[in-house]
Amino acid sequence: MFVKAIPDNKNGKDGYYCSLVESKRENGKSYHVLMQSFGYVPSERLPYLRAAFNKGDPEEILSKERAKLAARKAGGNKNGKA
Repeated sequence: MFVKAIPDNKNGKDGYYCSLVESKRENGKSYHVLMQSFGYVPSERLPYLRAAFNKGDPEEILSKERAKLAARKAGGNKNGKA
């Protein structure tokens, strides 16, 4: 399971619409199953959400996500993906 984050491009806010999804594969096709919808999450809170729910070491995930957020705010990631 992982946190899927879709940027909020409509309202000009700095945040994401997030959901907890599980990846599955059936007959050679992969798809995601929605487990829980979190709704709108401000970009500053996204690293904490991902650290809580993604697989792996939470502290390592948190530091990587904070670095991604800092790079995005500095203009390093122009396409808005997290």
